Amino acid sequence: MRLMSQIPQKQNQPPNVRVLGRRGFLVAGTTLLAAGTGTATSQPTQTSLQPPRSPGAPMTKYGRPSDHEADVVRSRIRSKTGTTGSGASGTPLQHLRGTITPSGLHFERHHSGVPMLAPEQHKLVIHGAVKQPLAFDLDKLHRYPMTTRTQFLECSGNSAALLSPKAQDWNCADIHGLVSCSEWTGVPLAYLLDEAGIDPTASWVIAEGADAGRMNRSVPLSKCLDDAIVALYQNGERLRPENGYPMRLFLPGFEGNMSIKWLHRLELTDSPAMSREETSKYTDLRPGGRAKGFTFDMDVKSIITSPSPGLNLQQPGVYQISGLAWSGKGNLSRVEVSADGGKSWIDATFDGAPQPLALNRFNAAWQWNGKPALLMSRATDSAGNTQPTRQVWIKQFGSNAFYHYNAIQAWRVFGDGRVENTYAT
Repeated sequence: MRLMSQIPQKQNQPPNVRVLGRRGFLVAGTTLLAAGTGTATSQPTQTSLQPPRSPGAPMTKYGRPSDHEADVVRSRIRSKTGTTGSGASGTPLQHLRGTITPSGLHFERHHSGVPMLAPEQHKLVIHGAVKQPLAFDLDKLHRYPMTTRTQFLECSGNSAALLSPKAQDWNCADIHGLVSCSEWTGVPLAYLLDEAGIDPTASWVIAEGADAGRMNRSVPLSKCLDDAIVALYQNGERLRPENGYPMRLFLPGFEGNMSIKWLHRLELTDSPAMSREETSKYTDLRPGGRAKGFTFDMDVKSIITSPSPGLNLQQPGVYQISGLAWSGKGNLSRVEVSADGGKSWIDATFDGAPQPLALNRFNAAWQWNGKPALLMSRATDSAGNTQPTRQVWIKQFGSNAFYHYNAIQAWRVFGDGRVENTYAT
């Protein structure tokens, strides 16, 4: 019988931080199963559960999760004082696998609650520096060719909790839950702008939503002519109200605040609007007190979703470290994983070829011997950008910054298997 000591491992790594490659995980699983101490039971066991003798529940018009999955819900639903819908809620990333976020678990960020709009009355108006102003209802939009892409959407304030002076005792969703990935289907915005006719003076597009606050952002015209779409569908079905029904702007790779929900107006101009959401908010405060505006792209990032707080380890053995990585500035080229706080790293494997502008699932096998460990992941994209350490990020952007935080994050594993958020670097 081969023992765990025979599994290939990185030189000079203590046993509790032994991170294995994919082959190492398969070897470890085979070895442990043969020894009867693996992650699965080596011999079939009897169960008292008997198949039901009577028919089950009837069919329903719209499916729903099992009652046994009642804890898989949006995290930290919070609204500003005095409001019922101006706030945010996070995707429970630690309870999901794969890369697609169910529509009902997509994160939320609202500034004036969720409007309930009648689709037959809603229109998108394109005006300003155009040759002919146009209005599109849903019927007209459905006559245009559509495109479908699987892409992520991330709030620029995601993970900002890690800028707190003291590490917060929060789980993965509480810290990182303002990112989701869906299959988006809609009309390329370039088609509509081309039909309206773009005046040579235009260089910006002011997008405005039909919520009570008339949420708006200025978008470079070049982005609108590139890969922007007017999204009508999410994960194969019509948009849900909290995700912009009946239509929303979707800007791949840009900060989520710019993908205006409940889209009803696009105004072409020669300059940005300089509205509240791009002056006093959604700007990057620098160490000297000045703020940088119009930083649109989301940076390269990765997070370990399992193990993580609430998903504690039960006993020593081989575990699958699993997480998500993405970048708004290019495709992913690699993700590395460390179990010793960044002293040593090993390449993780992707579930299939990395997809640009999407969440990508990575995995790495880890042999835990029951001693304390420090789990970290580090992503690099095709543009050469690599996640910095927390110290490097704060030194560059300052401790008063808030948006676009993408530094390496660590989970501390205790000897009893408990996992918590910590600051390692």
